[in-house]
Amino acid sequence: MIFEQSKPLTGEVTVPGDKSISHRGIMLGAIAKGTTSITNFLKGADCLSTIACFRKMGIEIEEKGKEILVHGKGLHGLQAPDGILDAGNSGTTTRLISGILAGQNFSCELTGDASIQKRPMKRIITPLSLMGANIESIRGNDCAPLRIHGTSLKGIHYDSPVASAQVKSCILFAGMYADQKTSVTEPYLSRNHSELMLGSFGADIHTEGNTSVISPEPLLYGQEVAVPGDISSAAYFIAAALLIPSSELLIRNVGINPTRDGILRVCHKMGASIELLNKRIQCGEPVADLLVKHSPLKGTVIEGAIIPTLIDELPVIAVMAACAEGKTIIRDAQELKVKESNRLEILVHHLTAMGCDVTGTEDGMIIRGGRPLKGAVLESHLDHRIAMSFAVAGLVAEGETEILNADCVNISYPDFYRDLLQR
Repeated sequence: MIFEQSKPLTGEVTVPGDKSISHRGIMLGAIAKGTTSITNFLKGADCLSTIACFRKMGIEIEEKGKEILVHGKGLHGLQAPDGILDAGNSGTTTRLISGILAGQNFSCELTGDASIQKRPMKRIITPLSLMGANIESIRGNDCAPLRIHGTSLKGIHYDSPVASAQVKSCILFAGMYADQKTSVTEPYLSRNHSELMLGSFGADIHTEGNTSVISPEPLLYGQEVAVPGDISSAAYFIAAALLIPSSELLIRNVGINPTRDGILRVCHKMGASIELLNKRIQCGEPVADLLVKHSPLKGTVIEGAIIPTLIDELPVIAVMAACAEGKTIIRDAQELKVKESNRLEILVHHLTAMGCDVTGTEDGMIIRGGRPLKGAVLESHLDHRIAMSFAVAGLVAEGETEILNADCVNISYPDFYRDLLQR
């Protein structure tokens, strides 16, 4: 894809459904009794991998107009899959489904693409093993492919070394199959979509501070899940509208869950004009329309407890920081090294290639903003967040920006380029 400086962004856009909530709707719908209806489901490659895995375990999932219908078979209704489960590029699928598989009465293998086979799985292998799970990395490198022999589990308390919703959700899902309560404490609170959805499906779950506790053997019942727009997808439009002069853009139906809204808080600290309109609660999740107007931005410090609330948005925040006046410091973001790519390393490389004054650190970067960005030829590294972030950079840079292997956006937002360029 090739990008040049853009005219102002105006009008309105509706971004696809939230990826995290779409995944969880399929998973909980599959192990609930009755039918779960999911609207505004994200039909990106990652969520389709989750559907494929549960179909292989005997769950009927149908597409009916704008609805996805999941015909659940209850907590113990899954069947041994007819072949290896393939999570594709999806870390969420891999880690969350492992918690469910650990408590089944069958064995299976779980794998994914080349990227998934490099991502760290010890972070789930360790707590699941403490619960009595029989889970192993087939190649012995603490990565997928994984072999999981379902067995009886015991409830534990786990102090997670990382603030990761994937790790937390994996343990909570396994906790449904345990012999007593299971709890997880995080260093900072990560996104809480699993806790909210488990509660709505009927699980006995509660959160106190950074600790979530679930009781075993819940009776889950199918629900109607209306998925809000994904704030991670909205982030690119927020950034573009803030950076491109004279822009004024309304982004409709965006999830603003406080465990995910860190980008809004950072934008306000940077001087952004973002109004939250029509605030409401939708299936337990807070939602609003965002009115974003071009704003001169200033540098800031991003660190600590806010990091888990904007971890996926840090690449596009780095682009915003490059265009802002003054210095932005990002700390405590070492998690970016183990995403679909080493995002810290790539961000420093790509921003430097575009003329930004940026220095990488062990857990983040220092960006000295204010220099005009210049077009460059950039590799996506098959990472959707990198491709979309630098598409935004290309709209404000002088000259032409070319992004190679740009179709990786299909992971989370298949129509991204169309929606961005038709504004």
